[in-house]
Amino acid sequence: MKGSERLLLLLVVVASSSLLSAVIAAQQTCPADLDSKCDGGASDDWEGEFFPGVPKIKYEGPTSKNPLAYKWYNKEEVILGKKMKDWMRFSVAFWHTFRGTGADPFGAPTKVWPWEDGTNSLAMAKRRMRAHFEFIEKLGVDKWCFHDRDIAPDGKTLEETNANLDEIVELAKQLQGETNIKPLWGTAQLFMHPRYMHGAATSPEVKVYAYAAAQVKKALEVTHYLGGENYVFWGGREGYQTLLNTDMKRELDHLSNFLQAAVDYKKKIGFNGTLLIEPKPQEPTKHQYDWDVATTFAFLQKYGLTGEFKINVECNHATLSGHSCHHELETARINGLLGNIDANTGDPQVGWDTDQFMTDIAEATLVMSSVVKNGGLAPGGFNFDAKLRRESTDVEDMFLAHISGMDTLARGLRNVAKLIEDGSLDDLVRKRYQSFDSEIGALIEAGKGDFETLEKKVLEWGEPTVPSGKQELAEILFQSAL
Repeated sequence: MKGSERLLLLLVVVASSSLLSAVIAAQQTCPADLDSKCDGGASDDWEGEFFPGVPKIKYEGPTSKNPLAYKWYNKEEVILGKKMKDWMRFSVAFWHTFRGTGADPFGAPTKVWPWEDGTNSLAMAKRRMRAHFEFIEKLGVDKWCFHDRDIAPDGKTLEETNANLDEIVELAKQLQGETNIKPLWGTAQLFMHPRYMHGAATSPEVKVYAYAAAQVKKALEVTHYLGGENYVFWGGREGYQTLLNTDMKRELDHLSNFLQAAVDYKKKIGFNGTLLIEPKPQEPTKHQYDWDVATTFAFLQKYGLTGEFKINVECNHATLSGHSCHHELETARINGLLGNIDANTGDPQVGWDTDQFMTDIAEATLVMSSVVKNGGLAPGGFNFDAKLRRESTDVEDMFLAHISGMDTLARGLRNVAKLIEDGSLDDLVRKRYQSFDSEIGALIEAGKGDFETLEKKVLEWGEPTVPSGKQELAEILFQSAL
């Protein structure tokens, strides 16, 4: 081989090697953290993955040993006439998942995700939003929920704050177009800023009331622009610490006027989403005006708003009010108010709202029984208003927590299907009330059971025999499906 040929061959080999190296480099993923140099310095617009070690989560069935796989949630599987994904309509909460720090009333933050730089800048907000969409895509969910101040930083003025929000919303709109992920609902954060220390719609200061109205106006516009299906009102500080300095009637009147104004503006901008109220008994206030579903229903009835709002039941809030989540769901359902569920739970040995992922199969089965009786939740769904434990600090834990919560509810749905197919529990309930299937029972249920007629029947019947409630049998039948 001549020297010139050897040189030519060497150049070809080098060129081929360089090309191969370039192809391999292009195929490699780049971890999106602040120590990585492969993003070209564009830290708010990285080309790499935020979760490079996590694949797209798939269904592998109950026998799978893979923690990053679904064992019970098979989204395309049809159960009780609907696909699982249509029963569930799962959503990721931006605030807990991407703004949760692990802080609690007694301790400083414990979590610093690789993409966080410690600032509240627009660049950081954009980076966080990109991480959020990658997470949702890999989880296999197509919905998200947000507070306005979670996704974009406050400015020095309302104009600057709105401009910040607009910039982040445009990025979210772009990412939604690329992924087909949409908001289940949006809301305004009316509880964290010091201006809201006495409440927002119930503040005794008119300037605060007006500021809250302006903030909700913008949040409604943003939710509508992003294609949100619902809008939530959580009155984090709509209540009182003491009645000694509180005019309760005036505050409740103000709150109803605020909600009516929101209804009017929703219609004005053409937003067809459902308006939801999320009850909570206390914390941070001593007493909040939307204590539970029944209290909220009474408020809506008093002020003529029952046709405009539904309820977003949060399970941990239910237990704080002294009820089970099942009770609150049933109270909402039988009154035509069940619109959405914040899927979480609390710890009976911890006194505050711990917002844990639901992992109790029995509780999930009861929750899903209400959802099935309701015919589903659409246009609402299940939002994971839940956060990692303070001690869980790996990025992978974000996936594990959501997988566990989704599988738990999916297993609950499968259990409900078993109970319905078996029919024994439904039959037990039916038999408890079968005396009302009689002629006199039907008269009572039709509202025609006057006291004189009922007295005559008692004189005819004598002392009634009261049958067993069969509570233990009901519990056995329920447990048999778990």
